[in-house]
Amino acid sequence: MKQTNYQLFDFLDFDPERLEVSADRLWRAGRPLAIESFDKGIIVHVPFHCQKPAVDIQPDSEVAPQSFEVHIRAFGERVLRVTAELGQKASKASPMLEIADDLEEVPLSIEKADNEWVIKDDRQVVRAIIDLTDPVTDWWSDLLPPPEPVFQATFFPDGKKAVKLNGHDQFFPARVDAMGLAMISENEIPTKATLSFAAQPDEKFVGTGERFTKMDLSGRTFQLKNQDGQGVNNRRTYKNIPFYLSSEMYGLFLHTSAYGKISLADHSTRSVQLLVEEPLADVFLLGGDNPHEILHEYRRLTGFPAMPPLWTFGVWMSRMTYFSAEEVEGICDRLRAERFPCDVIHLDTGWFETDWLCEWKFNTDRFPHPKGFVQKLKKQGYRVSLWQMPYIAANAMQHEEAKANNYIGPLKESKVQGGSNFSALDYAGTIDFTYPAAVEWYKGLLRELLEMGVTCIKTDFGEEIHLDAAYHDMPAPLLNNLYALLYQKAAFEVTEEVAGEGVVWARAGWAGCQRYPIHWGGDAAASWDGMAGSLKGGLHLGLSGFGFWSHDVPGFHGVPNFMNSVIPDDLYVRWTQFGVFTSHIRYHGTSKREPYEYPAIADVVRKWWELRYVLLPYILEQSQQSIRSGMPMLRAMLLHFPDDPMCWHLDDQYFFGEDFLVAPVMNSGNARKVYLPEGSWVDFFTGTCQEGPKWVAMDPIPLEEMPVWVKQGASIPIYPTSVSCTDEMDFKKTQPLVIDGGFNGIWQVLKEKGMD
Repeated sequence: MKQTNYQLFDFLDFDPERLEVSADRLWRAGRPLAIESFDKGIIVHVPFHCQKPAVDIQPDSEVAPQSFEVHIRAFGERVLRVTAELGQKASKASPMLEIADDLEEVPLSIEKADNEWVIKDDRQVVRAIIDLTDPVTDWWSDLLPPPEPVFQATFFPDGKKAVKLNGHDQFFPARVDAMGLAMISENEIPTKATLSFAAQPDEKFVGTGERFTKMDLSGRTFQLKNQDGQGVNNRRTYKNIPFYLSSEMYGLFLHTSAYGKISLADHSTRSVQLLVEEPLADVFLLGGDNPHEILHEYRRLTGFPAMPPLWTFGVWMSRMTYFSAEEVEGICDRLRAERFPCDVIHLDTGWFETDWLCEWKFNTDRFPHPKGFVQKLKKQGYRVSLWQMPYIAANAMQHEEAKANNYIGPLKESKVQGGSNFSALDYAGTIDFTYPAAVEWYKGLLRELLEMGVTCIKTDFGEEIHLDAAYHDMPAPLLNNLYALLYQKAAFEVTEEVAGEGVVWARAGWAGCQRYPIHWGGDAAASWDGMAGSLKGGLHLGLSGFGFWSHDVPGFHGVPNFMNSVIPDDLYVRWTQFGVFTSHIRYHGTSKREPYEYPAIADVVRKWWELRYVLLPYILEQSQQSIRSGMPMLRAMLLHFPDDPMCWHLDDQYFFGEDFLVAPVMNSGNARKVYLPEGSWVDFFTGTCQEGPKWVAMDPIPLEEMPVWVKQGASIPIYPTSVSCTDEMDFKKTQPLVIDGGFNGIWQVLKEKGMD
């Protein structure tokens, strides 16, 4: 559909060429009819008036209004739930919600006045005001009719910050750019809901999932529909999260798995607009004094990340793909022989009987003794991670069993769907994780592998399902976004049960998936723009509730030759440096990724891998803080300096934990500018000190170094001894590295400790 720049068409998805014959009708919320207490919450009865099918949005007086309920509930002192039930009731149980035990619902009361209804909590703090006033006018013309009364409400999630429904975002009364609350019906049956909140002229927005774009999302509209991102430099994304955080110090969580949109001061610069393809608008408004408090409240609603096992924080080695036990053992032996510390070896698509044909069984010709193979590697300090997917191919050994028992959603038509753009296989069904029997069947497939000693399952794909299939517990359009959560939960739980430690390596995401780490950024191009896009995605994901995130070093696929382009040495090193200062570091891609395959830079890479292990005590310390707070490991600058306007725009530098300010080099020119916010900052590689706020131009930056700054006076716990894997680490040997006047750079410190 071509863009028209009218609200009715571009945001609400009406067809301008079929407007008068369409069965779709728009209904706008009017002045409330009544208010009442119910249980601990409040119900507001709101009439919805049908609008004429025209660009000028005005009531159709020939159609009787419909009345619906808007529910208002408060949870603790910083969370307000506003639910417009427009023909569909909010579910009492939701897989997206994992509400903290101490986040209890508090009772609300009503105070009625002539022009407003005031809603207070049990502390007598105002949490919402329903405005019944008429607009103030000074009449002098009847050229245009007066505006129709609309539903006007202001919400105070924390009792301080006002978040206002934007009921009068318009040019003249009928030329509307946004509506405070409305619904769309088809053949008089409610099908969609929309609501809008007022946006300030200088307001900035972040979050909404893994966005491969600028930090401030103001002026952007995003589709809430998971799909294969096919890179990290486009609008598609593997992880949509229906949550945003505003510089006005509130957060909004749209509690749904339905498709929808979030328009952040885009279709109208005066409004944030939400559209959801179900007749229910269920919104949590979150307050706080700073962004990390708001993120903490979001996690109190949707769950906190689990702590990944120690070994996951070491180096992971992979490529697409290794094809035999002999090949894998040779790589592992060489890494040890050449002193590259490493903890995980990952087998991608090639460990099955047929490459890409996921049957959860080792090819016994190429892996003749799978259990012995896995156990041998574990004795050498290598954990084994295995790739798989949630789709059953038509010629997979499990297909008939899965089909007969409805473990895959039965297709309405007999057809298959492709699983990837570089696999010739088609997939006949998606495992139905809404069906408990299918979940247990899937766990059984993984259990056999985990009992061999495998310690991690790569839960690849899951962004898209067979939409023409019937699933047990919900229709496909509602399952598609939610699928990642159910899929990762099943794999995480069985891994925790058998291996004793819960972890997955996951690509897709939705609200709640942060509970089951680790997530990575998908198929980035092995290029500077792929590296930059990866960082942008990781920053926004961290601002969407996720604590642990990684990326494929040094990019997944080649450009322009997808499988065979040569990775430049400087890109390999610079991406390695970025990976060292990420919660998890994994090498993966369509061609050789082992460091010894890049002899000109192998020694530099080894130093950086050793630095990763030196920093593990710090990384673990910060990870423990992350799982209890609202902070991710990879932190946008605004999380530490929300009052610095510059930090709401920085998407190429970040904080790694509490103390490190990291600015990856993402070009072949070995130069960049770094913004140092207020405070005293020490260069981690030279020991020189700078006072912020200021911009620092760094040119040239030696390939062995990168712009990393540490707060002056910080004490960084480090591991002062070289190891080949985390199994060799005794954390009683941890020492503090104090960043003071005597600090002259980390390489010098390590040299003095005999680690040069």
